[in-house]
Amino acid sequence: MQVLQKRSDFLKAARAKRRGTASMLVQARKRGPDEADGVRIGFTCSKKVGNAVARNRAKRRLREAARLVMPDLAKPGWDYVLIGKKTDTAERPFQLLQNDLKYALRKLHD
Repeated sequence: MQVLQKRSDFLKAARAKRRGTASMLVQARKRGPDEADGVRIGFTCSKKVGNAVARNRAKRRLREAARLVMPDLAKPGWDYVLIGKKTDTAERPFQLLQNDLKYALRKLHD
């Protein structure tokens, strides 16, 4: 998996499919044939999540959930952006966070 870093990639994903869950919002888009190969994923949390410590904690939890779930459910040629929610991302039990991500990915690919 590659990590999205360019703002333009995040904006392209924002215009594509999205699925909200209790602990996060997942955006996904199928890339064109002339773009990069493999699975690319990005993580973001707005200032609504809290201060820098709270945002970083939420992103760490999202990264770990993605590391465990994405190899099985992510499709090559797709970009994914995981967006943390205010208190839910940091406080939700980790197993439920993983289940939320699995649910979102299944719904996005239906």
